[in-house]
Amino acid sequence: MLAQAIFTDAPRTFDAGATVGGERRHAPTWAEARQLAYDCAGPLPSSNVALGEAIGRTLTSPVTAHQDLPHYASSAMDGWAISGSGPWTITASGRTLAVGEASVIATGGLIPSGATAVLRKESGEVRGDVHLSLRHDAKPGEALPGRHVRPAGEEASAGEVLIPAGTLLNPAHIALAAVAGHDHLQVQRKPRVGVVLTGSEVVTSGEPAPGRVRDAFGPQLDAVISQLGGVPEGQLRIGDSYEEWLAALGGAPEALRPDVTITTGGTGKSGTDHFRDAIAALGGRLLLDGIAMRPGHPAVLAELPDGRFVIGLPGNPLAAMMTLMTLGEPLFAALGSRPVQQTAHMVSGADLDPTPGSTRLIPCTLIHGLVFPTSHTGPGMMRGLSRADAYMAVPPEGVAAGSPVPVLPLPWTSPIGSVDHQVC
Repeated sequence: MLAQAIFTDAPRTFDAGATVGGERRHAPTWAEARQLAYDCAGPLPSSNVALGEAIGRTLTSPVTAHQDLPHYASSAMDGWAISGSGPWTITASGRTLAVGEASVIATGGLIPSGATAVLRKESGEVRGDVHLSLRHDAKPGEALPGRHVRPAGEEASAGEVLIPAGTLLNPAHIALAAVAGHDHLQVQRKPRVGVVLTGSEVVTSGEPAPGRVRDAFGPQLDAVISQLGGVPEGQLRIGDSYEEWLAALGGAPEALRPDVTITTGGTGKSGTDHFRDAIAALGGRLLLDGIAMRPGHPAVLAELPDGRFVIGLPGNPLAAMMTLMTLGEPLFAALGSRPVQQTAHMVSGADLDPTPGSTRLIPCTLIHGLVFPTSHTGPGMMRGLSRADAYMAVPPEGVAAGSPVPVLPLPWTSPIGSVDHQVC
């Protein structure tokens, strides 16, 4: 894995202040961090799920036809199953037809043995309840052999692949699988993601008093996790003690442990920040400790001995969201066997100042094919992100107006290029 290749000889922490072999090492760039988060994990095992649960999942085993589709010859019209060219005598439905006989049949009904065609209701005329003949205005060929009959195997033959592995399943795929007789499908499992919300100063309702802050993470993270390709597995609120951190990351029974745990806050290096100590106590290792980006520099990605991953988000809301998109999106993609989201290069409508040594992540809007930074994008602010269409990854040297800048969509917005606001 790339993470192992890069950090094989690294100390437990890896950041801009780390020294290895007498040399100062720098935190990975934003692009390196995204690639590392993708390369450090492999696809989760597939799972067998009911048809209704498979929509939006990736198929891992092809869906084949167990038998011919349709598996019997059926009527394409309401009318009569007929034998021969007519006229016909109407007999009871369900019995073998001799030449010159007919029986009532509905659309989708089983073609009886001996029948040569189906005469649709509009083309036949009945006299005396038992005598059937062609109407004088019937279309030519209405009684020809095979007319209005859906032959067995018309849609697919037994053993034929109906939906290949790797298909992202939509409702029509599910209907096809059901018609083919399948009750369950093998699909790629999505990562189960738990959230640990930290901070004794956090309140969950009302207006916070001075020294307190309103929870900005709890109401949004489950939705963002789903939009990034994960399955939310619940939230746990803890205070700031080391014991609480340790219990939150390692206390759940093995069967209930998520594939990825996201923590909020505690990634700094003060006496109340326990992310690293808790990971070390559980026998885990840091895959990266800090990213050369703003906001979100104190981001951490760790792996526990049982293969679970932990993403440490900074405590500031915008910094946390930029970190989740930087690390969570590629990690979830790798675990879900999906390609990582690629950046698009769009023309900047404004000069973007350099920030030497760091990539700057800025929420932006699209106007007439140009991208403009939103206002109110401090690390602790959510106002700018709330009205953004995407976010820019401004390189350390900055970008001049009229030049291309890397852009990525937000999880809840349309693909880049499909949204273009008008200037009011």
